[in-house]
Amino acid sequence: MDTPLFEPTVFLVDDDDAVRSSLHMLISTYGLQVQSLPSAEAFLEAWRDDTIGCLVLDIRMGGISGLTLQQLLQERGISIPIVFITGHGDVSACRRAFQGGAVDFLIKPVDEQALIQSIRKGISQAIATQRTQNDVDDLRGKLAQLSDREKEVLALMLEGLPNKLIARQIDLSTRTVESHRARIFIKLEADSLAQLVRRVVKLELDEASLQR
Repeated sequence: MDTPLFEPTVFLVDDDDAVRSSLHMLISTYGLQVQSLPSAEAFLEAWRDDTIGCLVLDIRMGGISGLTLQQLLQERGISIPIVFITGHGDVSACRRAFQGGAVDFLIKPVDEQALIQSIRKGISQAIATQRTQNDVDDLRGKLAQLSDREKEVLALMLEGLPNKLIARQIDLSTRTVESHRARIFIKLEADSLAQLVRRVVKLELDEASLQR
């Protein structure tokens, strides 16, 4: 899929009303959809799994802090790029934020261009992740259409075994293996063994990248 299912949203989470209002206006002037929230708790209540976007997050807030929210999101399997903002140049907090996969760590007063650049980078990451997830879901769906025997044949095909050896190994006739093989190509929409292998390898790589 080339475009996200929904318009990307910039979630702006800061417990300082003045900062939140100012940044909301700034981000909106760049044509970005913004949802402002006063706390991490409010963000968690507003979050939907089908949302695409970027989180601009104050690191020090009452209640759940920015770094704690980052950890909670990871624990819940919620993937959203985070741009941290803070009024304090805390090296330790900066290190923790980047170790958790933050896009950027900006000091207040935030430089306008740096913020917008980081937000756009985060949105691009979110869209790329969505595309990867769509690809994974699509191939998983196709693999689920295979019968148990077809999955067995596919596994041996991916090992590079020719039809005769596959037939011998699972006690089938070569013609039956050829029939299973033909259905596998149809169900997985592959034109060649090379394309089939490439798709399965890509699936494995995509699944690994989504788990990081």
